[in-house]
Order: sequence, then C-alpha cells, then structure tokens
Amino acid sequence: MEQLKTIGRELAMGSQGGFGQSKEFLDLIKSIGESRSKAEEDRIVVREIETLKSRLSDPNTPKFKLKEYLIRLLYVEMLGHDASFGYIHAVKMTHDDNLLLKRTGYLAVTLFLNEDHDLIILIVNTMQKDLKSDNYLVVCAALNAVCRLINEETIPAVLPQVVELLGHQKETVRKKAVMALHGFFQRAPGSVSHLISNFRKVHNLDLQLNVWVYVLVGVLVFTVRLCDNDPGVMGATLCPLFDLIAIDADTYKDLVVSFVNILKQVAERRLPKSYDYHQMPAPFIQIKLLKILALLGSGDKKASEQMYTIVGDIMRKCDSTTNIGNAILYESVCCVSSLHPNPKLLEAAADAISKFLKSDSHNLKYLGIDALSRLIKISPEIAEQHQLAVIDCLETMNRVFEHAGDLVNAKVAHNLMRLIAEGFGEDDDTADSQLRSSAVCSHLGSEFCSGPFVSLQTIKCFTYLLSSSCY
Repeated sequence: MEQLKTIGRELAMGSQGGFGQSKEFLDLIKSIGESRSKAEEDRIVVREIETLKSRLSDPNTPKFKLKEYLIRLLYVEMLGHDASFGYIHAVKMTHDDNLLLKRTGYLAVTLFLNEDHDLIILIVNTMQKDLKSDNYLVVCAALNAVCRLINEETIPAVLPQVVELLGHQKETVRKKAVMALHGFFQRAPGSVSHLISNFRKVHNLDLQLNVWVYVLVGVLVFTVRLCDNDPGVMGATLCPLFDLIAIDADTYKDLVVSFVNILKQVAERRLPKSYDYHQMPAPFIQIKLLKILALLGSGDKKASEQMYTIVGDIMRKCDSTTNIGNAILYESVCCVSSLHPNPKLLEAAADAISKFLKSDSHNLKYLGIDALSRLIKISPEIAEQHQLAVIDCLETMNRVFEHAGDLVNAKVAHNLMRLIAEGFGEDDDTADSQLRSSAVCSHLGSEFCSGPFVSLQTIKCFTYLLSSSCY
C-alpha cells in the first residue's frame, strides 16, 4: 500500500513534467494508493473495469489512448481482478509498427498470458517477424515474449531465429537469446537436440577460452555455440550450463580449467565495475561458478586439485561484513564440502563456519548450521569444534532447532546429548514442544541406526527434551 502511495505521488508530481499520462490515469493511481481498506480499493478497481470496458469497445479509440488503457489493465490485474476482456487488445498492439506501442503490447501479453493460453497462437507469427527485425529493441521485446510464452509445441516455430541471434552484434540480444534457449531446454530438452554441429566459445576480456560443450540428453547429443566477449552473456550462459552439468557432470570434466580461469579473472576484478555489487566483483557470477565447480569436483580428486587454489582465494577475499560477501563465503564452504578433502580448505571452511555460528544474525547462524552439516560428511571431527556454538543456536533459535538437531545427529561426541539436555533448563517455558519432538525423533533415528540398543542415559535425555513433566 505504501508503495502504491509513493507511485501515486511520484506520478502526480511527474504530470507537471510531462510523463504523457492523462490526469484520469494519475487520479486512478492516487486514489488506489490512498484507499484505506481493501473494500474501498475494490470499489475503485471495479469502477475502473467498467470504464475500461466501455473505452476499449470504441473502435475509434486513438492508439496512444489504447496504450494507456493497457497499462491501467495491468493495475487491474495486479490488484487481483480479472482483466481478460482486454487481453485481445494487448495481442493486437504487438502487431503495431510503432516501437513504443509494440513494446507496450509485448509487456502486456507477457504479464497477462501464460504459455498455455489460447491467444498465444495469435502472436507467434508476429514474434517470428520481430525476431528478424533490424531494430534490436524490437528483437529484445520479442525475445522477452519468447522466454515467457513459448511452449513445447511452438518452440520449433521460433527456434531457428533464436539460434541465429546468438551471433547478433548487440550483447543484450545475445544474452536474451541464451536465456531463450535455456528456457527451451527446460521445457523440452528434445527440441534443441539437433544442434549437434554447433560449438560454444567463451571469450571474456583478454582471456580467450575455447569451450566445446557436448550435452547428453538421453542418447541425444547437442552443442550450443556462443562466441562472446561480454561478461553479461557469459554470466547468462552459466545458468543453462549448470543445469546441464547437474544432469551429467562427467561430460564436462574437461571444462574445469576453463571455469577456474573465469572465476579467477572475476575474483581479480578484471570485469567492468558495473558488475560489482556492494564492492564485491560480480558476486552472482562467482556464486554460480562455485556451484558448477562443486558439481564437477564431487568425487573427483584430479578435478578437485585444480580448484583448490581459486576456492581458497575466494574465501580469503570475501567481505564477511556484507550479506553478499557472506553469501559467497557460504557457497565457498558448500563447494569445499563437495570437493575431495583438502586440509587447508577444510580449516578455512571451519573458520568461516565459526564466524557464522558466532554471529548475532539468526540468518548467519542458520547458514553456519547448514554449512557445518555439509562439511561433517567429509570431516566429522570438525563438528566437535562447534558443539557449544550449535547448542547456543538450539537455545536461541527455535526456528532452526530441527536442522540443528539433525546436525547434532552426525556428531561423534557422545556427551553432546547431555549438553543438549542441559540447554533446556527446568524453568524454560518458551521451548517449543514441536521442536523438542523433532530433536528427539532425530536423535532416536541416529541411535537406532547405530545399534540395536539404547542406553538409559539416552532415554533420560530424550524424555527431558520432550518435557520436564516426563520425569
């Protein structure tokens, strides 16, 4: 509601500067933003629906007015009301030769329709034509619609044009083409299986990497060709590559060096400053690359050894005072937990976990518990270093109690059960019984899996966890 009020005020102020909206539209936004109840808001929107139905039925309505009416329809849908009576007008506007009207039409249809809507068939031909346009803004608008609206049946109609756009001179077009192909693969892997003869080449800054990607989908092999020196296109390509590697990591083992080199140049700030976020160099690209390296290095000592240096560098350079820095640090620990064990990296990961668990932020405490649960799978002794910190989480964070209980499960130290029991004093009336039960079930499962007998001390601990009245 506050956001709508802000929008209303800004638009009202902007009316003096000539945004092009009518006073009627500005009054609508203002009245919605200033409504004091849902019922009042609904009355305003219902009245607006009747107005728009009348206006849109007039065949002599000027095009610039139709554009505004479509935007007003977006507000109607955004506020939970049905605006399907105006969908066809959005479809018609995508056919317009005027760039502003065409882009407005594409924006509207991508928000109004879904890939299974009956009206999609009416804009496929328009998208085919616009994908071949000389105006890259028109091409981008069409690609946006392709990403959102093309389904398995209509993919073949636009696939040739999308593949051709991988070589477009504008990096924005190439990036959106990659995203479209990724969407095709997610919806129907077989639809792009015939792209066997193409190859993918990643060229970033002064580092040239020739990457041949062979993607196995069942018995079908296809490759995607990308030749680019724009980091944005390279970053977009990491998303489909991650999905493909998750399906068959062995096929991509030869790309480990390439991914390591890309991550290295990102960490060395060799990308433009426009990719920095909170003074961290391209953090989202770093995170995706760490996820990819984790998949490629899992269970592979040789591949893991190629990653040790860069992962260690990433962990050292992380700024733990920012959320994005902690996100990269957490992802680095997750990557370490997937690689073949390395003592130095394990020590660095343990230090990072210690920072998380000692943080005042509950979110970081949860990250620490989750990261520790991953790390103990390859180095159980690390858990003993953080027993007291986990107990502190159990005392102060009921919302992560269940996860912490599962983590305690895997610890080797037998006295930890006693520590957990002592964590709940007799006067503790705030402990959640549901969470206590989760911990008990977790520990019981661990106990019975490890042997056929349960010690008396363990049973006492369980009953104490459930409730002091159990004694």
